[in-house]
Amino acid sequence: MNTCTVAGIDVGGDKKGCHLVILEGSRAFRPPDTKTPQQMLQACLQYGVQAVGIDAPCQWGVEGTGRLAERELARQRIFSFATPTRKRADENPSRFYRWMFNGEQIYQVFSSVYPLLTSRDFQGGRVSLETFPHAVTCALRGKEGTSAKEKRRQRPKVLEDANVDASDLKSIDDFDAALCALTARYLIEGQTHAYGDVEGGYIYVPIPIPLST
Repeated sequence: MNTCTVAGIDVGGDKKGCHLVILEGSRAFRPPDTKTPQQMLQACLQYGVQAVGIDAPCQWGVEGTGRLAERELARQRIFSFATPTRKRADENPSRFYRWMFNGEQIYQVFSSVYPLLTSRDFQGGRVSLETFPHAVTCALRGKEGTSAKEKRRQRPKVLEDANVDASDLKSIDDFDAALCALTARYLIEGQTHAYGDVEGGYIYVPIPIPLST
């Protein structure tokens, strides 16, 4: 697989925050001072990142229909939080959707340098893209036996099997960001499947490269 430099961002709420991981060659690491979207963008530019995988909705849901990408994943028995309309998210009293607004801000800050990919396939240049660590894990280790409840064990193993040195990473948020970065590398290699459509946004998931016999 190509050794181009890519990045992944795990998006959280205001308390947990967001985690940027750079995948440079086989090494995955967290650059220092990358708490804000602007700091994360500067780090990506500093390390020459080509594509950034982001674990947050790139589009809000449509009233009554939601997002096609999430419905298509659900038909594959890969479930995620349903993305509401922006208005419903804003009016939610529990502030549960605050992380989605944080993701929205990241896409906006990155858009001038890493515009959101709006086609099924990578056409070159710098891009950002939506991906989803649970779906990435299902794709790379198989859906059978893959469980979000086992993520602290399964997700680091997926990175290890992909020859990613994640020894510098500490938390499950770091591992999730690394999986997003790995998806960005698969995208550049032309090895992703895009769920969804332009209107609702695409979610990209790796297509495992068959082992030679």
